[in-house]
Amino acid sequence: MLSEWELWACANQVLTTHGDKASLHVAEQIGALALAGDAAGIQTWQAIAERIGQLTGKDGDTPLQ
Repeated sequence: MLSEWELWACANQVLTTHGDKASLHVAEQIGALALAGDAAGIQTWQAIAERIGQLTGKDGDTPLQ
């Protein structure tokens, strides 16, 4: 598993690279890893997705305005 710093850096990079399509990119990565049977990879991308949600205010805890 990546460190907290690395997870946040990955989340930021995915947002910078993919913008409003970041969620789609994450879903594609998780789907490919699921097909490959890579549980650790799935867990890592889920952690990145959580941080993307926090960065964008779409984590379910913060109401969008």
